[in-house]
Amino acid sequence: MSKPSLEASFDTLKQTIPLLLKHSIPAIPTNYALWYTYVNNDSPELNAELDNAVADNQPLSELKSQELYRTHLADKQEVSIWDLRQSLEGMLIELNQSMKDTRSDTSEYKTVMDRCIDDLNKVEQEGWTIEEVMGLVRNMVTEAQTIRQSTISFNSALSSAEKEIERLREQLKESQQEALYDALTGLCNRRYFDSEIESKIAMDRISLMLIDIDHFKVINDTHGHQMGDLVLKAVARKLQSGCRDNAQVFRYGGEEFALIMPNADLPIARRVAESLRKSVEKIAVKNRRTGETLGDITVSIGVAQKEENEAHPELIERADKLLYQAKKLGRNRVMPIT
Repeated sequence: MSKPSLEASFDTLKQTIPLLLKHSIPAIPTNYALWYTYVNNDSPELNAELDNAVADNQPLSELKSQELYRTHLADKQEVSIWDLRQSLEGMLIELNQSMKDTRSDTSEYKTVMDRCIDDLNKVEQEGWTIEEVMGLVRNMVTEAQTIRQSTISFNSALSSAEKEIERLREQLKESQQEALYDALTGLCNRRYFDSEIESKIAMDRISLMLIDIDHFKVINDTHGHQMGDLVLKAVARKLQSGCRDNAQVFRYGGEEFALIMPNADLPIARRVAESLRKSVEKIAVKNRRTGETLGDITVSIGVAQKEENEAHPELIERADKLLYQAKKLGRNRVMPIT
């Protein structure tokens, strides 16, 4: 691919800045790179995700921007200078010292070898004894072994560095997943939820569901934690499959889930919640290890629509109170009733 001209780059930049302003995105290097790539259409996958993320002028959260950057731009790099800098610096310092030691040993070896060669030239000229010649040979062997050991140590350091880079790469991948996603269900986690709800609360219409698996402690106590994990994963998949129109589901904590619905009023959110509740009722989970099958899984749901000038903690609190009411009234229901 040919390098873009200065004029073309400047033109792309002029299109990038208005997009940042339009979507209220902070003008930091990560966001510049993200939207510069968008304007250039260098990554159709990134463009599709960004278009979906900001559909209907929805705000883009900080974590969503980070996720898109890491997925479509940062992951193409060998390592991340943000998360691995300290570990890599330590590794490079060690490598640098090994190189210095090897260079020093090599320089000393050259000096000794030059002296030995001079001595070899004297063997015939000066008529050295066999003992003197053998002493010279032994000295050369010793020095050769020293430089060989130094080289082996350096090669070992290189090999260790290679393994360390691979380990750090895997560690980075895992830490990024842990930072944004719940390991068990694969859903976005509470940290991601907090970022999304905070960014989207400014929208004119937004609804929130808090969803709790009924009698989950009984499931764990009666059928074991492995069955409990299977239930969590099955419910997560069902909720995920029921998301429409940019709705997003999160694992809120324990057996509780949250679902954000942008541009949805309370009647629409209630209908979706009722549909999700009924779909969960159809779940039957089988433990392949024991052959046990568990049905009759239900959820209670509290649904709230943002009120005028309401902050996100208040919206969450209202949804939580409605969830509590649903559980208090017998579970397996959506609140408010109408």
